[in-house]
Amino acid sequence: MNRRDFLRHAAAAMAAAAGGCITAEGTRKEAETTRGVVVSARDLSGAFDWPRLAHEAGLTTVATHIGPRDVMPFMMSGRGARFLDACAHYGIQVEHELHAIDWLLPRTMFATDPSFFRMNAKGERTPDSNCCPSNPFALEVIACRAVEAARVCRSTTGRYFYWMTDNGEKCNCPKCKPLSGAEQAVIVENAIVRALRVEVDPNATLAHLAYQFTMDPPQLVKPDPNLFLEFAPIERWQAKGVQRREPLAEGGPWLAKLDRLLTVFPAATAQALEYWLDASLFSKWRKPLARIPWDAAKTRDEIAAYRKRGIRHFTTFAVYVDDDYVNAFGPAALDCIREYGQLLRT
Repeated sequence: MNRRDFLRHAAAAMAAAAGGCITAEGTRKEAETTRGVVVSARDLSGAFDWPRLAHEAGLTTVATHIGPRDVMPFMMSGRGARFLDACAHYGIQVEHELHAIDWLLPRTMFATDPSFFRMNAKGERTPDSNCCPSNPFALEVIACRAVEAARVCRSTTGRYFYWMTDNGEKCNCPKCKPLSGAEQAVIVENAIVRALRVEVDPNATLAHLAYQFTMDPPQLVKPDPNLFLEFAPIERWQAKGVQRREPLAEGGPWLAKLDRLLTVFPAATAQALEYWLDASLFSKWRKPLARIPWDAAKTRDEIAAYRKRGIRHFTTFAVYVDDDYVNAFGPAALDCIREYGQLLRT
């Protein structure tokens, strides 16, 4: 057995140890437009009926979140099966938007081969964040693990989402140092999408998440044609506080960032990942819950700014919208989700 075969075998074994591997075929449907929400596996684990609410709101898609460690067990559980059945009943597509790199390249492998992991500014290998994209064996492990995750968390649209570390650090080894964070991410994403198309779905596509350290367009590394842009401008919500988010204004910094990205990625497949309904952000990712500060007028204007650029795929985090949220604020607190769906249908 050569090293590549060993790594492939090891990656599959680690995925099996983490909870097994099943294939959920589903019904693949290429999305012409997306009107979506992203919710956590925990949000889907109680009595709250997200598939029904999505249907009532005129949404097309519910995506699970946070990472493979919690989404994979959920999808293999009875609750996961019932969620898939309910989505199929209402005609809702299912995707999985995942913080994934720490699972795709397990940190425990650092003891076996530190060269899989990034080099910090001091010239030291460290498992704290991301990987070394110049290491072909690290890419092989990541791609194999992505295939295993996709077989459990099957997308009904053929779109997949495996993200790098939030606000992570890039690799500074001699081969990687000239590359930006976005360019290092694209190397990893290219490897993943090619593996997905060979082993899971010949038409699979994969998101390139433009977020924090990957917000600049890649220049030195060419994205695979089957990567699509996912634009997630969280910092515009945090700079002045969530009640006074920075607008998507013509001539402003956020649309300028998006326009630069759209010189590399096609607008027709690009997706805006927003925070319009993200109760977890508004609650600072802890409870007690804060009510969503919904602003229909601002949201309508922001949707129009995206559409002006040819974007037709939209989703928003709606994490923490669950049984606890309804108990705290009452059923009327869900009206903003229905209004969100209406804005996207007009």
